[in-house]
Amino acid sequence: MQVRPYNRDAAVAYARRWALERNPAFYDFENDGGDCTNFASQCIYAGAQTMNFTPVLGWFYRSSYDRTASWTGVKFLYNFLVNNQGIGPYARVVTQGEVEPGDIVQLGTENGDFYHSPVITAVTPIILVAAHTFNALDRPLSSYVYGSVRFLRIEGVRIS
Repeated sequence: MQVRPYNRDAAVAYARRWALERNPAFYDFENDGGDCTNFASQCIYAGAQTMNFTPVLGWFYRSSYDRTASWTGVKFLYNFLVNNQGIGPYARVVTQGEVEPGDIVQLGTENGDFYHSPVITAVTPIILVAAHTFNALDRPLSSYVYGSVRFLRIEGVRIS
């Protein structure tokens, strides 16, 4: 299996283009539990250009009814990215100081129940993010209120 670089510029360009709007190619889950991880997955896909079509445990979107939980669910996206040994993007948990634009930050409660997946658009040195559900473009991460945080650095993309 080959590995290619994650295209961070493409992921951030997508985030900037669609942060305040919705891409009609994807269902808007805002009224169905939230759209933040759907948007994060779209951004990752823009940078990876590869989905993992493994039923249940993969990471893909064909329609609102034909997708994996990892495409739209915060904890499922985390589980896919940090455990993926197959096709598609993969990540590792890093410190705040190790993140780059195009990476994902997940926000949670004090007891570690993660509920939001903004996309990092800049590190200036403050971290700026884009997100859906509560639309944001270049919002300072420091303006969010959360009990716990984890940073997912997209390390690369495996292709067949």
